[in-house]
Amino acid sequence: MNQSVNYYHIIHQEIASLLLYQSIFEDEIGIAFLKILDSIYLRDQETIDINCLKAYSHWFKMLAFQGISWQDYLVQRILVDDNPFSQQVQHLSLQELPQALIEAAKHDLKIINILYKLSVETISKWVEEAVNIPFSPFIGEFKNKKQNHIFLHQQDNWENCLEELGNHYRQYGTGIFAKYKALKWLDNQLMGIGQPDPITLTEIVGYESQKETLIKNTEILLSGYNALNILLYGSRGTGKSSLVKGLLNEYYTRGLRLVEVNKSQLSYLPIIVDKLRDSSQKFIVFVDDLSFEEDNEAFKSLKVVLEGNVTAKPKNVVVYATSNRRHLIREYFEDRPRPKDADEIHNWDTVQEKLSFSDRFGLTLTFGAANQDTYLSIVHHLASRINLKIDKNELEFRAKQWATQHNGRSGRTARQFIDFLQGLSELNQQ
Repeated sequence: MNQSVNYYHIIHQEIASLLLYQSIFEDEIGIAFLKILDSIYLRDQETIDINCLKAYSHWFKMLAFQGISWQDYLVQRILVDDNPFSQQVQHLSLQELPQALIEAAKHDLKIINILYKLSVETISKWVEEAVNIPFSPFIGEFKNKKQNHIFLHQQDNWENCLEELGNHYRQYGTGIFAKYKALKWLDNQLMGIGQPDPITLTEIVGYESQKETLIKNTEILLSGYNALNILLYGSRGTGKSSLVKGLLNEYYTRGLRLVEVNKSQLSYLPIIVDKLRDSSQKFIVFVDDLSFEEDNEAFKSLKVVLEGNVTAKPKNVVVYATSNRRHLIREYFEDRPRPKDADEIHNWDTVQEKLSFSDRFGLTLTFGAANQDTYLSIVHHLASRINLKIDKNELEFRAKQWATQHNGRSGRTARQFIDFLQGLSELNQQ
């Protein structure tokens, strides 16, 4: 057997000996790579092994779909892998970890480092020699991006990267919390949001005191202290939801994550909070357009999270909710007690509990409707951010017309107006 194929056998055995990082090969690219190795090992010595060629083709295709090199793939998989080392090092220093865990991590990183140094051309050569074909399946390699996590790309010996790797896990987490900065609760589990809203805090103007309070409370959360749950209440289109999303984009690199929970899923809120409790990341549980028709299970679940129960309130989770209603539970005249036919003796207590539910948030930030000066200020700010070339007086005149003809004065209306002007400008430049 050729020397390079003999070297393949060593690689095959070393991968099988991984102690902590086995799961890096559990996605499509990893599975395809293992199939290449297995197909070489199990090939028919008398015939050209078509399965081996198919395995190589599929592996290359999966790399092409993601547009990444083999090296970038391995680095990405290491940085998000959820294993005993990556979990424990988020809470403990290397000196506090069991020595056996440290040695196991070094053992695995040494093996993956060997794989990192393999080129696609080398793997292609294995296939060519193993199945004895008269051509090479090698086409070319995808360029290494190496934009992030330079410490792994620059270090020749990954056994020396444990400290930097531990710092990365502490900042970005592992598993789904490392892959995504925004998540949602779907089908009884947390799911990543691939393309979260990219809006930034600098795009939102007109409600500076509310923004400042929200930022300060979020920084308290990120510092590990007791932050408050916040209700953002006010007129539609004032930027309440955008502010919360902007926080995520501002503080993601400091470990902030956002978990979106629909009103219909609030009954799961205690379960969601328990799943987040032990993570080193900080979480905003975001509930948009909050209101209740009646005192139902969702109301009770949110009340438990806001007020706590026997289980201690986690310091790494806050609830930020938006609403157009100051009183979150809809009240009807028939709810009010009538002495002659009221069934409940203390009916007023029930009514007051409903009306005061919003008080269970630590802070309530009020967003009033934008007046003309605020509206125009937002318009000018958004126009300047995209360097829109238009006379100031014409811009204000058209902005006022737009508000009158569409949804009234608000931050959302200003955004829609500027987006429309930008689209017209780009169309005219074609």
